[in-house]
Amino acid sequence: MSSFAKLKEAVAAIEQDADKFYNSGNSAAGTRVRKGLQDIKNLAQQIRSEITEKKNAAK
Repeated sequence: MSSFAKLKEAVAAIEQDADKFYNSGNSAAGTRVRKGLQDIKNLAQQIRSEITEKKNAAK
């Protein structure tokens, strides 16, 4: 469950930069959002692996 909390924190962390990019046209903020999204993708994959591992261990 700690991985899921990290995922929620990562989404919250990029929220301000996303606002700067979409509403103010700040290109640097867009770069930070893209990096944050890559981190989120990696965290999501890690969570998927943990869930699959736990599910298969229960069998």
